[in-house]
Amino acid sequence: MGLKYTAIRAVFEALWLSRLPALTRTLSSCRGVIFTLHRVLPDTPAPFSPNAILQVRPDFLDYCIERVRALDIDIITLDEAMERLRKPKAVRRFAVFTFDDAYRDNLEYALPILRRQDCPFTLYVPTGLVDGEGELWWQALEDIIAANNEVVANNERLATATLADKQQAFDTLYWRMRKMPEPDRLQLLYRLAAHHGFDLADQCRRLIMDWSELRQFADDPLCTIGAHTVKHYELAKLPPDEAREEIAHSVDILGAKFGKRPRHFSYPLGGPLSAGEREFDLARELGLATAVTTRPGGLYPHHRETPTALPRVSLNGLFQERRYVDVFASGAVFTWLGRMNG
Repeated sequence: MGLKYTAIRAVFEALWLSRLPALTRTLSSCRGVIFTLHRVLPDTPAPFSPNAILQVRPDFLDYCIERVRALDIDIITLDEAMERLRKPKAVRRFAVFTFDDAYRDNLEYALPILRRQDCPFTLYVPTGLVDGEGELWWQALEDIIAANNEVVANNERLATATLADKQQAFDTLYWRMRKMPEPDRLQLLYRLAAHHGFDLADQCRRLIMDWSELRQFADDPLCTIGAHTVKHYELAKLPPDEAREEIAHSVDILGAKFGKRPRHFSYPLGGPLSAGEREFDLARELGLATAVTTRPGGLYPHHRETPTALPRVSLNGLFQERRYVDVFASGAVFTWLGRMNG
């Protein structure tokens, strides 16, 4: 674990010991929280697993649902959450569970838990990845580095023999890719994959559900299907017309596949580099009821005025301690931490 996450863990420990999360749930005007999840897997991540932050164990998901309810917090749908925000006075506090990307492990490990717990949730679907035509570039980067003692990216050689080398190479290439225009990022990814014999399409098909598997979610009354673009591009990097098309086309495809147009949307990656005021306006203009970011924070009455710029709290795979669930469930704490970092 790097220095950043060591510091965050120290903050979590201090918050838990202080009982501040319980105090904020009692005294703050925060009405609820939207949780972000991605992968649910029983496997222990390998020593080099920079994307382990996106992965929680099934037992941790199970406990999160139980503990949230034990804290007297209702688990509800996004539609109900917005209804509660529109009420002039606070009602019961709430939590919403959301999953991004339609990973196949959600079907195997998450769905049985959600059904057994009678837990409503939203699944945000990138339609191009379900077609098997997209690229999970963040996971491909990890897998290529993990499998090689040296990687070559655009004629640059990076040592990846040791764990420290691998982490440094990942950080270098990840942030280089994050700052690139999408066409440049894809070109770098394709060259990297070709040089190391890595099959991007095969990885996509292995990790992401196909349409028949996704049908099990669409048919489940607990599940709200949301859109998540077509190609999982960072929308802020695209020209306005392309960004609009990524949102609109994903909504159209999901509507055609399942007979019901999604009313909810998730911005890929979802931070300030990936989605801002322009994207929030696009989602609103396209008639979406909500759109969620990955900016940390809880939900307050004022969010009824900005439903296409909603914050979420990530159930981070590096912090799967049961005592931390009380911290995760306190949206006000994350609002405060987000302001400190912003």
